[in-house]
Amino acid sequence: MDFLNSIGLFFFQTLIIVIGIIAVILTIASVAIKNKNQKTVDLEILNDKINDQKNALNSLLLDEAELKAEKKRLKKEAKLKDKNPEKKPRAYVLDFLKGDVNASHVDQFKEEINAILTIAQKDEEVIIQVESPGGIVHGYGLAAAQILRLRDAGLKVTICVDKVAASGGYMMACVAHQIICSPFAIIGSIGVVAQVPNFNKLLKKHDVDYKEYTAGDFKRTISIFGEITEKGEQKFLEQLEATHHLFKSFVSRFRPQLDLAKVATGEYWFGQDALKLGLVDQIQTSDDYILGKIQSHRVVKISIEKKPSLSEKISQLVSATVSLSLQKTFQRIEESNSPTKHLEKF
Repeated sequence: MDFLNSIGLFFFQTLIIVIGIIAVILTIASVAIKNKNQKTVDLEILNDKINDQKNALNSLLLDEAELKAEKKRLKKEAKLKDKNPEKKPRAYVLDFLKGDVNASHVDQFKEEINAILTIAQKDEEVIIQVESPGGIVHGYGLAAAQILRLRDAGLKVTICVDKVAASGGYMMACVAHQIICSPFAIIGSIGVVAQVPNFNKLLKKHDVDYKEYTAGDFKRTISIFGEITEKGEQKFLEQLEATHHLFKSFVSRFRPQLDLAKVATGEYWFGQDALKLGLVDQIQTSDDYILGKIQSHRVVKISIEKKPSLSEKISQLVSATVSLSLQKTFQRIEESNSPTKHLEKF
């Protein structure tokens, strides 16, 4: 009987949730379009952030006399700055740390570069933290082209790599005036790869006839289900080589000092070896480089992200509510069927 009661409770809760979801959908429909394309711009002055951290640590570590002396020193320093205001050049920090196979971060990256180009002055610096093992050619080609816009506008571009900038990631990095990486960052992989599973033999084995119709000799060179012909495979390999040639030409344009015969083999190297080969210019972490830049520049970190629409927020809330409700219901069912249900508990 307890089990049946639990099942009944489960269906009752589910019915309430369904009714709630319908009501939510009706609400969403009236406001979804209004919130569709809203974006949030986040500007962080890293100089202020570092100073705040320093002051917080001092308040915890210094004794009363030392803290009083430090406050006096800072006050005196502030007065001198007011009398002799120093206008520091600006440096901008961008992140490209979500470098997945599809280069899905490139749209946000484009918006951030648009923002910088509207405010930056010639010869100011843009520091880009890159982390990517590479991915689709056109996606990373677009990301590299966005960085090129900064160079064309007369801005100095520095790429910092703490973990990995390989293949498409290195295509982005090579556009910079200088590339800085940590000692064990993975660099290089100047090559092209394509993997295509083919099930044609399996289909034939099970007497499945697969037809593919094209207009144009090379509209489809190889496919997943079609038979791979020698002519089609040869054309596919030619396209692969053409892409590799394009990649090498692009790298050579911005880093002409490289010996492409050595570095464009598809291999990758760790930071120290990459430095010897000329793939990077300096061994240093992005944290150290940015901290050093704070001494001489006003460093601004810019991030532009799409603001979650009301529909997305409600969708997440509904999903969490349904999940929690199901979890509690199944927990009650399990407890009702537990052999220790009627045992005394301490």
